[in-house]
Amino acid sequence: MTARLVLLALILTPVLRAEEPAKPIDIGSRRELFVDTHLIGKLSSVSLRLEPPRDEGIAIKFDKPWEGAFAGYCTIVRDERDYRAYYRGNPTAGKDGSSTETTCVAFSKDGIAWMKPELGLFDVGGSTANNVVLAGDAPFSHNFCPMLDARPGVPKAERYKALAGIGKTGLFAFASEDGLRWTKMRDTAVVPKGAFDSQNVPFWSDAEQRYLCYFRVFVNGIRRISRTTSKDFLTWTEPVLMHYGDGSIEHLYTNQTNPYFRAPHIYIGIAARFMPGRQVLNAEQAKAIGVNPGYFKDCSDGVLITSRGGDRYDRTFPEGFLAPGIGAENWVSRTNYPALNVVPTGPHAMSLYANQNYGQPTSHLRRYSLRLDGFAAAVAPYAGGELLTKPIKYTGKELSLNFATSAAGGIRVEIQDVEGKPIPGFTLADSVETIGNEIDRVVRWKASRDVSALAGKPVRLRFAMKDAKLFAFQFRSGKE
Repeated sequence: MTARLVLLALILTPVLRAEEPAKPIDIGSRRELFVDTHLIGKLSSVSLRLEPPRDEGIAIKFDKPWEGAFAGYCTIVRDERDYRAYYRGNPTAGKDGSSTETTCVAFSKDGIAWMKPELGLFDVGGSTANNVVLAGDAPFSHNFCPMLDARPGVPKAERYKALAGIGKTGLFAFASEDGLRWTKMRDTAVVPKGAFDSQNVPFWSDAEQRYLCYFRVFVNGIRRISRTTSKDFLTWTEPVLMHYGDGSIEHLYTNQTNPYFRAPHIYIGIAARFMPGRQVLNAEQAKAIGVNPGYFKDCSDGVLITSRGGDRYDRTFPEGFLAPGIGAENWVSRTNYPALNVVPTGPHAMSLYANQNYGQPTSHLRRYSLRLDGFAAAVAPYAGGELLTKPIKYTGKELSLNFATSAAGGIRVEIQDVEGKPIPGFTLADSVETIGNEIDRVVRWKASRDVSALAGKPVRLRFAMKDAKLFAFQFRSGKE
């Protein structure tokens, strides 16, 4: 080839440049969980896996005459004094918003052992010796969904708020000082558009500095989720339909979306996935467990959905998170419906709850437990594997892990620059292997555990793992 042709070829050939690194994600000192792929740059022989909740047995039996087989739509609230479970009482099947529905409450000191107070607030069945906080105001007990308002400066009389209503009425706003005596904040609906025939979930978001409400809508006959926002709980934006990261569309009967208490910038939803017409029991089996004849021709489970704000859910895990248990009673319509909110129930544990045995004489709320942050984990086999994060920036002095290894396993951590070059002093060779099973262990390198010199700079984390699970990590000041 002549020199002229070589020169022409060079002119016409595109110049190949190294791919510019993505803009670093500023995580500050937030705790980050592996419930999505938000921070993951590359996985090598490491996979993200759901952690199965542990069955801890019945928490609350819906055995009072005003509770019954169709009790449901439970919300768990943790106040500074106690835990509370709010739920619909309804002993008989009927249309949404019927006069037989009440709103009940149970109390607990630890989220494990529960008791039903005799409040004396409402006469139900000729007696005020009951745990009812709302009655005789149909249709609002159908899906009354309370929240403890975390907004700074909230008036004392509005510490508790709630939304309730059905499609015909729209959602009404309620407020309470003590969570027991409720009044409407306005005599008209504050959210007029929606199906509203299941639990409508409100909360204050510190991350977005506004109230959010997630509720059910129908799109082409499929149960979907929409979201609306508000600055004052009374004036709400036009609802927007939530979209899923993987595009999968299933019937999500309830969404149960709320900020995770240890990482409130991540919204965790344990949604009820409804499978209409997916019948497991025959008529004889249904009769044997005493289920209402209209409630055994479908089945459901709980799935994990997450969001970091906006109109997007992430569905990293399409598999069942809260799967139905052994026994015909677990395979009826509208059972296994998760309650709203996951709460701490010990120094290393948290609990979630689910309605079970729906439409049956044995209807109850069941408790399940997980380790703190333990919805899912990055898991490496015995042969080993690696997880590399996207470029991040952080604030803090130490890196703490929530992790578990076998006796033979371990985790080493390398800090790299955005180009993937190990930073001296923080290389894999410098890393002291992290072994054990702890909620909070500070990572060490040979020279130091202090990572403050790299704070605010774009870096990547490289986790080299063997027979290990990594649930969460956090950069922190070192004073915790």
